[in-house]
Amino acid sequence: MTAQHVNAAQPIVTRFAPSPTGHLHVGGARTAMLCWAFAQNMKRQGFDGRFMIRIEDTDQARSSDESAKGILDDLAWLGITWDDGPTLTTPAGATIGGDSRNVGPYFQARRIDIYNAYLEHLVRCGRAYPAFETSDQLNADRKAAEAKKQTYKYPRPSDVQLGIFNEQRWARAKSGEPHVIRFVMPPTGITVTDLVLGEVKFAAGEVDDFVIRKQDGFPTYHFAVVIDDELMGVTHVMRAQEHLINTPKHVALQGALTRLKNDRDATSGSNGQPFRVPQYAHMPLIFNIDGTKMSKRDKAKAARKALKDLLTKDKTLTADAIASDLKLDAKLLADFIAAENDSLDIAQAVAAKFNIPLPEIEVWDYRKSGYLPHAITNFLSLLGWSPGLKDEQGKDIEKFDLSFLSQHFSIDRLGKTAAKFDRVKLLSFNADAIAALADDAFDRELTNWANQWEPTFAQRLKHIDGQRRAALMRACKPRCKTLRDAVKVMDFALTRDDQVAFDPAAVAKANLFAGATGHTSVTKFRAMLTELPAAGTFEPTSIDAWIKSYAETNQLKMGDVAQPIRVALTGTTVSPPLGDVVSVLGISGSLTRLDRCLSTCRTLAPASA
Repeated sequence: MTAQHVNAAQPIVTRFAPSPTGHLHVGGARTAMLCWAFAQNMKRQGFDGRFMIRIEDTDQARSSDESAKGILDDLAWLGITWDDGPTLTTPAGATIGGDSRNVGPYFQARRIDIYNAYLEHLVRCGRAYPAFETSDQLNADRKAAEAKKQTYKYPRPSDVQLGIFNEQRWARAKSGEPHVIRFVMPPTGITVTDLVLGEVKFAAGEVDDFVIRKQDGFPTYHFAVVIDDELMGVTHVMRAQEHLINTPKHVALQGALTRLKNDRDATSGSNGQPFRVPQYAHMPLIFNIDGTKMSKRDKAKAARKALKDLLTKDKTLTADAIASDLKLDAKLLADFIAAENDSLDIAQAVAAKFNIPLPEIEVWDYRKSGYLPHAITNFLSLLGWSPGLKDEQGKDIEKFDLSFLSQHFSIDRLGKTAAKFDRVKLLSFNADAIAALADDAFDRELTNWANQWEPTFAQRLKHIDGQRRAALMRACKPRCKTLRDAVKVMDFALTRDDQVAFDPAAVAKANLFAGATGHTSVTKFRAMLTELPAAGTFEPTSIDAWIKSYAETNQLKMGDVAQPIRVALTGTTVSPPLGDVVSVLGISGSLTRLDRCLSTCRTLAPASA
C-alpha cells in the first residue's frame, strides 16, 4: 500500500456492510476478508487501521435479526473479527465488535432520524425533492420507452430546479401524500478515481434523478451508505465491481452534502464541512467456472433443471402433486419451474424431497458440508488477488493463513478481471487442510462439526474412545476431503459388531461362499487373528504384511485376499487399510464380525455354490 492511499492523521477505516436478507454469500465473505486484511495491514504499518461491520437493514420486508446474527457468526467462524460494529459473543466466550469510537448504532434501521435530518437539509437546499408518480405511472413510462427501443430515464418535473427549494412539493409531502424523495443530479459528468480500475468517467446525464428515500419512509441504499460512510469515518470503500455503477450516485451525493451541526436536527443548519469522498477500490467479480456470475440463484437453477428432468422421466409425477406433498403454493411452484421466480425456499424444499445436490454458494453451505474455515479463506484470498511471492522452489505461494494475508495484503495487487470460482480446487484445498491436521486436531474439528450439523453421528461417535478412537481418526483422516465424508467413512466402526449388514452383491463379488477363494482367505485370516494378543496390542502394519504374504504364498492377487476380508469386517468393499480397520475394531470385535460373515455367507450362497 503506497502512502498516497492513507492519511496518518486519521483512523484508516474500511467496512463491510451486508444486507441481512439471507446467509452470507462467499463473495461477501471475500469482500469482508479483504477489507479486514487491509485494516490489519495498516495496523502492521503503525497506522490506526480499523475494520467495521454495518448492517444495512433498511429493506424491512426482507431483513431479519436472524440473518444478521447468522452473517456475524459466519464471519467469526472464518476468523474475521471487526473493531467496530454489532457485538457478538463467540462460542468460546470472546466478544467481538463494540462502539469505542461512538459512531453507532450499526444497524441502519436505528439511524432513521439521522437520515431524515440530512434528507430535509437537501430538500431545503434544492438538491432533492418529493416525487409523486405512482408505480403504475412509472411502469407505463418504462414500457413506452421499451416500445420505442429507448433507454428509460426518469424525467425531472418541470417545476423542479437545481438549487431551488420547492416549497409546494414539500408541503404536499408533509401533508401525507404518498411520495418518494429524489436527488437532483448535477448537469455535469462525474469521474470516479478507483484504486483498482483507475479513472472511470460517467458522462453528464448518464444518471437520472434517483430515489434516496422510499415511500415507506426508509432511505435507499445509495443515501444511507453515503451518510454512514461520512459519519462513521470510512476512508476506504472496498467492494465488488458490480457496485461501480452506483458510485457516481454516491460521489454526486457527497458533493452535495455538508455536515450538519447536529446530525439529528436539520433545523440546526450546516456547519459548512463538506462530505469527504472515500478512496474506492472495486474488486473483481466472482464467476462460476463456466463464466456465469456466481449467485444465490444458482441453487434455483440447479433445483429447477433436476426437477424438470424428473418430471420428464417420470410421467406419474406432476407439479401439482409435488406442490401438495411439499405444502407449497401450486402457482409459485409452477412459476418456479417456468423460471418466473427463483425462490430459494422452493429450491431447498425440492432438493430435500428428491435428494438433489445444490451448489454451495453461501458460507453456511460450506460449514454444513464440513469445510474448514482456513481452507475457505485461503481459497477466497486468491480470487482476484495474489501475494506475488515465490517459495523456495520458485513456485507461486498459494497456501497461507489469515496472518500471512494480513501481512502481505495490498490493494495494488488486486486484479481487474473476474475471478473463476473453481469448486474442485476449493475441495482440494480443504482436503489438504484436513490432511495437515494432527490426529487429535482432526478429532476436535470433526466433533465440533458433528455436534452442530450431524448430532446422530456425534452421538454414535461418543461410544468410541481411548486407543480405538485415536486409531479411528488416524485411519479415516486420509480418506476425508471434508468433515462430512467422515459420516460415511467411519460408519463401519460405529455400527455394532452384531449388526453389520453384508451386501449380497459385495459378498458374491468377493467369493465369500463356502469353499470359494474369498471364504478360505477369511477363514485363514480369522485363525491368524486368534494368535494375536486379545488386548489388540499389535502394529496395524503387521496385518497388512500378513495379507501380502498370504497372497504371495498362495499365488493370489492382493485384491482376491484383501477384498473378502474387507467385506467381512465392514460389510462393504471400501474402507481404510485393513490393519487400521482391525486396530479400530479390536481383536474381539473383528473376530465377531468375521464369524458372523462366515455364517451369513452360507445363507447368501446360490444353489450352485
